[in-house]
Amino acid sequence: MSLSNIDIAALTPFAVFIAIAAIVWILIDVLSPKKDRTEQRLDDFRDPLNRRKGEGSTGKTSDAMTRLLEKASPALAKPLQPKNAKEAGKLKARLSHGNFRGDSATTIFLGFKFAALMFGLFIGGGLLLFDGAMSKTGLFRLVLIGGGMFYVPDIILWFISRKRKESLFLGLPDALDLIVVCVEAGLGLDQAMKRVAEEMKRSSPVVADEFGLCNLQLQMGRTRSDVLHDLGQRNGVDDLRALAAIIIQADKFGSSIAQALRVQSDSMRTRRKQIAEEKAAKTAVKLIFPLVIFIFPGIFVVLVGPAAITMVREMFPAMNGG
Repeated sequence: MSLSNIDIAALTPFAVFIAIAAIVWILIDVLSPKKDRTEQRLDDFRDPLNRRKGEGSTGKTSDAMTRLLEKASPALAKPLQPKNAKEAGKLKARLSHGNFRGDSATTIFLGFKFAALMFGLFIGGGLLLFDGAMSKTGLFRLVLIGGGMFYVPDIILWFISRKRKESLFLGLPDALDLIVVCVEAGLGLDQAMKRVAEEMKRSSPVVADEFGLCNLQLQMGRTRSDVLHDLGQRNGVDDLRALAAIIIQADKFGSSIAQALRVQSDSMRTRRKQIAEEKAAKTAVKLIFPLVIFIFPGIFVVLVGPAAITMVREMFPAMNGG
């Protein structure tokens, strides 16, 4: 095949492969060395929650990956940056619901999306090259795979946020009961939240982390109303928003915080019970499909099979050699 007969479109997968290889090589080249002890201590003081999560784990690989992402994400995320402050706020809120609240969280997430898009185009281009000819089906497959990979980070973020909201919803009534006990025992609200953060690390780590972050913000001088308002907004859980509003109102008007928290805890438990009853009522409907598809055919074969064999033998004796 001469050079003039080479289709330019057939060279597209090779070009994508070379571009991705060059990007990976550049990222590895710009990877910075490990930080010294002084810089690491300063980072720990800036983000103590990240320090607690990293204790007792093998952090060398995660630190290298984090530095790699921080170096590569600005260039990768540049084409996908939000156009205005409203879109940027929505994206930051979505990432906050999944507990991604760092300064570079938005940039890293958009970098992931761009890298996933390039990977999808690379896979689709490889399949197109494997077919050996440019066709509408191949182009459609290329666009479908690239677009699907582009939305994979959004799906992962939605799943993480959903699981985290569920953990907060299930663990919040127990946290409120503990706060009520602490407040009625004579502790202040700040000390009660600190006790919750210490006691619920095993039973509900998500709730413990949130109240631990609230305590850290209070120690740094923020007002209680601002801290509670942020607690309700950064997680996307309606119960936390309601809890923050109740505590702020009780603190503002001087009413009993313990009584308000007790009523809120009972309301959350009632709602959790109603959700469990709703799921139990839906079980019968959900069981219809596996019963019809998997169980009923087996029962039908076991019950009707012998009778069908007997009927065939009686109606067609020649099949039995008779």
